[in-house]
Amino acid sequence: MSTAEYAVGTIAATAFAGLLYKIVTSSEVQKALLGIIQRALQLAQ
Repeated sequence: MSTAEYAVGTIAATAFAGLLYKIVTSSEVQKALLGIIQRALQLAQ
């Protein structure tokens, strides 16, 4: 790949990482993940 292709790939990967960060840090997703973890821990007891 050429340097321009690397640059476009890096920008796309960075944008995707930023989007995932926003999704994972949203309050709705955090509540859902916390609920899943709590149910898993209750099943393990």
